[in-house]
Amino acid sequence: MERVKNILVALDLSALDNHLIDYSSYLAEKLDVGNVYFIHNIKKYEFSELFEEQVDQVNLDQILGDELNEKIENRFTANTNWEVLISEDSNTESLINYIANKYQINLTLVGNKHPSKGTGVVTSKLLRLLKSSILSIPENAVFPINKIWVGTDFSNPSRKSFVFIEELRQRVKARLSAVHFYRIPVRFSPQENREEAIEKVRKHLQQKSTKFLSKIPVATPDETAIAYTKDKSIGQKFIVEIEKQQPDLVVVSDKGNNNISSLLIGSLTEELFNEYTKTALLVVK
Repeated sequence: MERVKNILVALDLSALDNHLIDYSSYLAEKLDVGNVYFIHNIKKYEFSELFEEQVDQVNLDQILGDELNEKIENRFTANTNWEVLISEDSNTESLINYIANKYQINLTLVGNKHPSKGTGVVTSKLLRLLKSSILSIPENAVFPINKIWVGTDFSNPSRKSFVFIEELRQRVKARLSAVHFYRIPVRFSPQENREEAIEKVRKHLQQKSTKFLSKIPVATPDETAIAYTKDKSIGQKFIVEIEKQQPDLVVVSDKGNNNISSLLIGSLTEELFNEYTKTALLVVK
Protein backbone atom coordinates (compact mmCIF):
# COMPACT_ATOMS: atom_id res chain seq x y z
CA MET A 1 0.00 0.00 0.00
CA GLU A 2 1.30 3.45 -0.79
CA ARG A 3 2.26 5.38 2.32
CA VAL A 4 -0.94 6.58 3.97
CA LYS A 5 -0.02 9.57 6.10
CA ASN A 6 -3.41 11.15 6.70
CA ILE A 7 -6.85 9.53 7.01
CA LEU A 8 -10.20 11.36 6.99
CA VAL A 9 -13.23 9.69 8.58
CA ALA A 10 -16.72 11.05 7.76
CA LEU A 11 -19.12 10.69 10.71
CA ASP A 12 -22.85 11.47 10.78
CA LEU A 13 -23.84 10.58 14.38
CA SER A 14 -25.45 7.32 13.24
CA ALA A 15 -24.84 3.87 14.74
CA LEU A 16 -22.30 3.21 11.98
CA ASP A 17 -19.93 5.82 13.47
CA ASN A 18 -18.69 3.36 16.11
CA HIS A 19 -17.61 0.89 13.45
CA LEU A 20 -15.90 3.60 11.40
CA ILE A 21 -13.93 4.72 14.45
CA ASP A 22 -12.91 1.13 15.26
CA TYR A 23 -11.92 0.44 11.65
CA SER A 24 -9.90 3.65 11.38
CA SER A 25 -8.08 2.76 14.60
CA TYR A 26 -7.19 -0.65 13.16
CA LEU A 27 -5.84 0.86 9.94
CA ALA A 28 -3.96 3.64 11.74
CA GLU A 29 -2.19 1.08 13.91
CA LYS A 30 -1.33 -1.33 11.10
CA LEU A 31 -0.16 1.38 8.67
CA ASP A 32 1.56 3.66 11.17
CA VAL A 33 -0.59 6.60 10.02
CA GLY A 34 0.48 10.12 10.99
CA ASN A 35 -2.92 11.77 11.52
CA VAL A 36 -6.58 10.79 11.57
CA TYR A 37 -9.22 13.50 11.16
CA PHE A 38 -12.84 12.85 12.11
CA ILE A 39 -15.28 15.21 10.44
CA HIS A 40 -18.94 15.87 11.09
CA ASN A 41 -21.09 18.41 9.28
CA ILE A 42 -23.98 19.87 11.27
CA LYS A 43 -27.19 20.45 9.35
CA LYS A 44 -29.50 22.45 11.57
CA TYR A 45 -32.44 22.04 9.20
CA GLU A 46 -32.51 18.36 10.10
CA PHE A 47 -33.53 19.25 13.65
CA SER A 48 -37.25 19.41 14.31
CA GLU A 49 -38.86 22.84 14.02
CA LEU A 50 -40.21 22.20 17.52
CA PHE A 51 -36.68 22.71 18.81
CA GLU A 52 -35.66 25.49 16.44
CA GLU A 53 -35.58 28.12 19.18
CA GLN A 54 -33.55 25.91 21.52
CA VAL A 55 -31.08 25.03 18.72
CA ASP A 56 -30.42 28.73 18.11
CA GLN A 57 -29.68 29.23 21.79
CA VAL A 58 -27.07 26.48 22.20
CA ASN A 59 -23.60 25.94 20.79
CA LEU A 60 -24.08 22.78 18.73
CA ASP A 61 -20.44 22.81 17.62
CA GLN A 62 -19.33 22.57 21.25
CA ILE A 63 -21.92 20.00 22.30
CA LEU A 64 -21.38 17.65 19.34
CA GLY A 65 -17.63 18.16 19.43
CA ASP A 66 -17.51 17.13 23.09
CA GLU A 67 -19.71 14.12 22.38
CA LEU A 68 -17.56 12.92 19.48
CA ASN A 69 -14.30 13.54 21.33
CA GLU A 70 -15.52 11.42 24.22
CA LYS A 71 -16.67 8.63 21.93
CA ILE A 72 -13.40 8.58 19.98
CA GLU A 73 -11.31 8.65 23.16
CA ASN A 74 -13.11 5.51 24.28
CA ARG A 75 -12.85 3.63 20.98
CA PHE A 76 -9.75 4.84 19.12
CA THR A 77 -6.85 2.81 20.53
CA ALA A 78 -4.11 3.39 17.94
CA ASN A 79 -1.08 5.44 18.97
CA THR A 80 -1.87 8.06 16.33
CA ASN A 81 -2.66 11.77 16.41
CA TRP A 82 -6.36 12.42 15.88
CA GLU A 83 -8.60 15.45 15.74
CA VAL A 84 -12.34 16.14 15.51
CA LEU A 85 -13.49 18.71 12.97
CA ILE A 86 -17.01 20.13 13.32
CA SER A 87 -18.57 22.41 10.73
CA GLU A 88 -21.89 23.79 9.50
CA ASP A 89 -22.10 23.69 5.73
CA SER A 90 -25.03 23.36 3.35
CA ASN A 91 -23.04 21.01 1.12
CA THR A 92 -21.46 18.08 2.97
CA GLU A 93 -19.61 16.57 0.02
CA SER A 94 -18.01 19.92 -0.89
CA LEU A 95 -16.95 20.38 2.74
CA ILE A 96 -15.36 16.92 2.86
CA ASN A 97 -13.58 17.58 -0.42
CA TYR A 98 -12.24 20.89 0.93
CA ILE A 99 -10.98 19.26 4.13
CA ALA A 100 -9.43 16.37 2.19
CA ASN A 101 -7.44 18.82 0.06
CA LYS A 102 -6.49 21.08 2.99
CA TYR A 103 -5.13 18.26 5.14
CA GLN A 104 -3.57 16.30 2.26
CA ILE A 105 -5.71 13.25 2.90
CA ASN A 106 -4.55 9.98 1.34
CA LEU A 107 -7.52 7.85 2.37
CA THR A 108 -11.12 8.81 3.19
CA LEU A 109 -13.38 6.46 5.15
CA VAL A 110 -17.15 6.63 4.62
CA GLY A 111 -20.01 4.48 5.82
CA ASN A 112 -21.93 2.18 3.51
CA LYS A 113 -25.43 2.12 4.94
CA HIS A 114 -28.18 -0.37 4.23
CA PRO A 115 -30.72 1.24 1.82
CA SER A 116 -33.24 1.36 4.65
CA LYS A 117 -30.87 3.58 6.68
CA GLY A 118 -29.53 6.00 4.08
CA THR A 119 -29.50 6.99 0.41
CA GLY A 120 -25.78 7.02 -0.29
CA VAL A 121 -26.11 10.23 -2.32
CA VAL A 122 -23.26 11.99 -0.53
CA THR A 123 -20.81 9.10 -0.83
CA SER A 124 -21.67 8.65 -4.51
CA LYS A 125 -20.76 12.29 -5.17
CA LEU A 126 -17.54 11.91 -3.18
CA LEU A 127 -16.47 9.13 -5.52
CA ARG A 128 -16.14 11.75 -8.25
CA LEU A 129 -15.03 14.72 -6.16
CA LEU A 130 -12.23 13.39 -3.99
CA LYS A 131 -8.64 13.03 -5.13
CA SER A 132 -7.92 10.65 -2.26
CA SER A 133 -8.73 6.97 -2.34
CA ILE A 134 -12.04 6.07 -0.69
CA LEU A 135 -12.84 3.17 1.62
CA SER A 136 -16.55 2.41 1.94
CA ILE A 137 -17.30 0.47 5.13
CA PRO A 138 -20.58 -1.29 5.91
CA GLU A 139 -21.60 -2.17 9.46
CA ASN A 140 -20.77 -5.83 8.79
CA ALA A 141 -17.23 -5.23 7.51
CA VAL A 142 -14.81 -7.36 9.51
CA PHE A 143 -11.26 -6.90 10.65
CA PRO A 144 -8.54 -8.01 11.05
CA ILE A 145 -8.22 -8.25 7.28
CA ASN A 146 -7.17 -11.72 6.15
CA LYS A 147 -8.54 -12.01 2.63
CA ILE A 148 -8.21 -9.26 -0.02
CA TRP A 149 -9.57 -9.22 -3.55
CA VAL A 150 -8.18 -6.82 -6.16
CA GLY A 151 -10.43 -6.43 -9.19
CA THR A 152 -8.28 -5.98 -12.27
CA ASP A 153 -8.79 -5.36 -15.97
CA PHE A 154 -5.02 -5.45 -16.62
CA SER A 155 -4.86 -1.69 -17.17
CA ASN A 156 -2.41 0.87 -15.74
CA PRO A 157 -5.02 2.22 -13.28
CA SER A 158 -5.66 -1.27 -11.91
CA ARG A 159 -1.91 -1.73 -11.50
CA LYS A 160 -2.06 1.12 -8.96
CA SER A 161 -4.52 -0.91 -6.89
CA PHE A 162 -1.90 -3.60 -6.29
CA VAL A 163 0.72 -0.98 -5.38
CA PHE A 164 -1.63 0.91 -3.07
CA ILE A 165 -2.68 -2.16 -1.09
CA GLU A 166 0.75 -3.82 -0.83
CA GLU A 167 1.86 -2.35 2.51
CA LEU A 168 -1.40 -3.32 4.22
CA ARG A 169 -1.23 -6.77 2.66
CA GLN A 170 2.26 -7.35 4.03
CA ARG A 171 1.59 -5.92 7.48
CA VAL A 172 -1.56 -7.91 8.16
CA LYS A 173 -0.31 -11.03 6.31
CA ALA A 174 -3.45 -11.14 4.17
CA ARG A 175 -4.03 -13.52 1.28
CA LEU A 176 -4.47 -11.54 -1.94
CA SER A 177 -6.41 -12.63 -5.01
CA ALA A 178 -6.42 -10.93 -8.42
CA VAL A 179 -9.99 -11.20 -9.70
CA HIS A 180 -11.32 -10.72 -13.22
CA PHE A 181 -14.80 -11.52 -14.55
CA TYR A 182 -15.50 -11.42 -18.26
CA ARG A 183 -18.29 -11.57 -20.80
CA ILE A 184 -18.18 -12.65 -24.42
CA PRO A 185 -17.84 -9.58 -26.68
CA VAL A 186 -20.78 -8.87 -29.00
CA ARG A 187 -18.49 -9.18 -32.01
CA PHE A 188 -18.40 -12.97 -31.61
CA SER A 189 -20.52 -14.53 -34.34
CA PRO A 190 -23.72 -16.33 -33.27
CA GLN A 191 -22.55 -19.21 -35.45
CA GLU A 192 -19.39 -19.67 -33.41
CA ASN A 193 -19.59 -22.39 -30.79
CA ARG A 194 -20.33 -20.68 -27.47
CA GLU A 195 -18.12 -22.94 -25.38
CA GLU A 196 -15.23 -22.48 -27.79
CA ALA A 197 -15.64 -18.72 -27.62
CA ILE A 198 -15.67 -18.76 -23.82
CA GLU A 199 -12.52 -20.88 -23.70
CA LYS A 200 -10.81 -18.75 -26.34
CA VAL A 201 -11.41 -15.56 -24.35
CA ARG A 202 -10.39 -17.24 -21.09
CA LYS A 203 -7.03 -18.35 -22.53
CA HIS A 204 -6.43 -14.87 -23.94
CA LEU A 205 -7.19 -13.29 -20.56
CA GLN A 206 -5.01 -15.80 -18.73
CA GLN A 207 -2.05 -14.88 -20.93
CA LYS A 208 -2.80 -11.21 -20.47
CA SER A 209 -3.06 -11.69 -16.70
CA THR A 210 0.26 -13.53 -16.46
CA LYS A 211 2.04 -10.83 -18.44
CA PHE A 212 0.37 -8.04 -16.46
CA LEU A 213 1.10 -9.50 -13.02
CA SER A 214 4.74 -10.21 -13.91
CA LYS A 215 5.27 -6.47 -14.39
CA ILE A 216 3.62 -5.05 -11.27
CA PRO A 217 6.30 -3.61 -8.92
CA VAL A 218 5.09 -5.55 -5.86
CA ALA A 219 4.75 -9.17 -4.80
CA THR A 220 2.48 -11.15 -7.10
CA PRO A 221 -0.98 -12.20 -5.82
CA ASP A 222 -1.36 -15.50 -4.01
CA GLU A 223 -3.91 -16.57 -6.57
CA THR A 224 -5.65 -15.40 -9.73
CA ALA A 225 -9.33 -15.92 -10.52
CA ILE A 226 -10.68 -15.46 -14.05
CA ALA A 227 -14.31 -16.40 -14.51
CA TYR A 228 -17.04 -16.13 -17.13
CA THR A 229 -20.14 -14.20 -15.98
CA LYS A 230 -22.57 -16.28 -18.03
CA ASP A 231 -26.04 -14.62 -17.84
CA LYS A 232 -25.03 -11.83 -15.45
CA SER A 233 -23.39 -8.48 -15.96
CA ILE A 234 -19.84 -8.17 -14.66
CA GLY A 235 -21.06 -6.00 -11.78
CA GLN A 236 -23.80 -8.47 -10.85
CA LYS A 237 -21.35 -11.39 -10.95
CA PHE A 238 -18.88 -9.46 -8.80
CA ILE A 239 -21.54 -8.72 -6.18
CA VAL A 240 -22.80 -12.32 -6.14
CA GLU A 241 -19.27 -13.67 -5.64
CA ILE A 242 -18.51 -11.10 -2.93
CA GLU A 243 -21.58 -12.23 -0.99
CA LYS A 244 -20.77 -15.90 -1.62
CA GLN A 245 -17.04 -15.92 -0.82
CA GLN A 246 -16.98 -12.97 1.60
CA PRO A 247 -13.51 -11.43 1.20
CA ASP A 248 -12.64 -9.00 3.99
CA LEU A 249 -11.70 -6.22 1.56
CA VAL A 250 -12.34 -5.62 -2.15
CA VAL A 251 -10.08 -3.20 -4.02
CA VAL A 252 -10.81 -1.62 -7.40
CA SER A 253 -9.35 1.32 -9.31
CA ASP A 254 -11.45 4.34 -10.20
CA LYS A 255 -10.72 3.89 -13.90
CA GLY A 256 -9.85 1.24 -16.45
CA ASN A 257 -9.46 0.74 -20.17
CA ASN A 258 -10.26 -2.89 -20.92
CA ASN A 259 -12.84 -3.34 -23.68
CA ILE A 260 -14.19 -6.57 -22.22
CA SER A 261 -14.65 -5.53 -18.60
CA SER A 262 -14.09 -1.84 -18.02
CA LEU A 263 -13.45 -0.42 -14.55
CA LEU A 264 -14.40 3.12 -15.52
CA ILE A 265 -16.30 5.22 -13.02
CA GLY A 266 -19.88 4.96 -14.19
CA SER A 267 -19.58 1.24 -14.82
CA LEU A 268 -18.23 -1.47 -12.55
CA THR A 269 -16.57 0.71 -9.92
CA GLU A 270 -19.62 2.92 -9.48
CA GLU A 271 -21.94 -0.07 -9.49
CA LEU A 272 -19.97 -1.72 -6.70
CA PHE A 273 -19.59 1.53 -4.76
CA ASN A 274 -23.32 2.17 -4.79
CA GLU A 275 -24.20 -1.39 -3.80
CA TYR A 276 -24.75 -2.46 -0.20
CA THR A 277 -22.59 -5.47 0.62
CA LYS A 278 -21.10 -6.90 3.81
CA THR A 279 -17.57 -6.28 2.56
CA ALA A 280 -15.48 -3.11 2.73
CA LEU A 281 -14.74 -1.61 -0.69
CA LEU A 282 -11.60 0.43 -1.44
CA VAL A 283 -11.58 2.60 -4.57
CA VAL A 284 -8.00 3.57 -5.45
CA LYS A 285 -7.68 6.97 -7.12
